[in-house]
Amino acid sequence: MEYRVCKNTCLELSVLGTGCWTFGGGKYWGIQDQKDVNAVVHASFDHGINYFDTAEAYNEGRSETSLGEAIKEIQRDKVVIGSKVSPSNCYKETMIRYCEDSLKRLQTDYIDIYMIHWPIHTHSIRHFTDDIHIIENPPATDEALETLRLLRQQGKIRYYGMSNFSSNRLRDIEDEGIIVNELPYNLLCRGIEYDTLPYCHEKNIGIISYMALFQGILSGKYSSIEEIPVMQRRTRHFDSRKNKECRHGEDGAEKELLIALDGIRRLCKSTGFSMSEVAIQWVVQNNMITCALTGARDFNQLRANIKAVNLPLSQEMKNELEIVTAPLMNKLGRHIDYYESAENDRT
Repeated sequence: MEYRVCKNTCLELSVLGTGCWTFGGGKYWGIQDQKDVNAVVHASFDHGINYFDTAEAYNEGRSETSLGEAIKEIQRDKVVIGSKVSPSNCYKETMIRYCEDSLKRLQTDYIDIYMIHWPIHTHSIRHFTDDIHIIENPPATDEALETLRLLRQQGKIRYYGMSNFSSNRLRDIEDEGIIVNELPYNLLCRGIEYDTLPYCHEKNIGIISYMALFQGILSGKYSSIEEIPVMQRRTRHFDSRKNKECRHGEDGAEKELLIALDGIRRLCKSTGFSMSEVAIQWVVQNNMITCALTGARDFNQLRANIKAVNLPLSQEMKNELEIVTAPLMNKLGRHIDYYESAENDRT
């Protein structure tokens, strides 16, 4: 396993990280057996994966609880835990309390990287709470950053970062303590390449990418748009008129999506690699990505992800993949909130 250093820190993250959103089970992902979680976490560690990513919002805290159970028998300083605080919980006293709650669920004394889950503003916050007072009076970003620094001084977190912050949001902050930005990135979601990826690289902010397989759409198991589960068809790639779960209200980019998927399949056939293997390798081959998150429901899925990291992907193949996905990238543009319209981009 390759490790990449978060610049301006002593943290080394495995280039492949384990995303823990499914841990603990819930409405979105369904039931998740703790035995499978334990197996995934221990196998991840045994194969060199040291970064585990969770959040207080994942399955109402059950993801943190489940991860905490799974890592109990692993030496704490051998793993790097990242968790996220919801933007609605970023008032000073609230953030301190919620951080302490996360520590209890994780059964640890400190969180290695503590991130603000989404930018702090009214539109973003309403996705995390129904409390009208918080929605209309969002915490100040400066207050949140000050609290993150305080939590670090108290030893409750080692470092802090952001999640889903575009370059424009980061420019408004200019905080040298931010070590990472967690962002969506895969062959079908390349929006960060326009501005945010170069800006983070310039400012020595590491990138933890998520959705390497685009929630299964890049696994190769779907042959038509109709076969993709409804909840995975909520992004700007899909026509909102065909899915009541969509909230972006746009016409989508289904034509460009199908062209991209067909092009990826064709290229995969020429190499003998699976679509998921190619998709993961394409992300990790980008040296500006510090760590690429992939989810795994069981050991077999994890093993496939790990295998993909070590597959050779030629520069010619990489270039071809970027050519066949470029029309989709151009259609979706620089907006990196794939669940909201370009007009309402929360990032």
